Amino acid sequence: MKKETLNPKNLFNSVQYGFSQIVTAAGGTTVYLSGQVGWDENERLTGDGSFEAQTRQSFKNIEKAMQAAGGQLTDVLSLRIYFLESQRPHIGRITAALKEFFSEKEAPATTWIAVTGLAREELLIEIEAIGLIA
Repeated sequence: MKKETLNPKNLFNSVQYGFSQIVTAAGGTTVYLSGQVGWDENERLTGDGSFEAQTRQSFKNIEKAMQAAGGQLTDVLSLRIYFLESQRPHIGRITAALKEFFSEKEAPATTWIAVTGLAREELLIEIEAIGLIA
């Protein structure tokens, strides 16, 4: 699989927020992940249930799902991040998690979407991923 991240100078510097403007890929198997949340395998919130804890667990779950499909985080091409509007003051936690889980060179294309609610009341964030595994 050939994967390339592009961050043209004539678009804003998204790498500072932990994501790339463009990701191209060719070859391999496309993997579509359902939205991942801050639950463990027993549907329990991990850590203290805070926005930061749920964000980190969502990324850990993406990593587990990619491994189950035969890939890894570096195979993630794009993310769609849904977070509760009420958590807008804390979205810096998303940037921190992106930088923790993805290197600048492998940063996926990403869209962040504020929503009024998710599937369960206790959920503060949900992240979908698309990957390409060689």
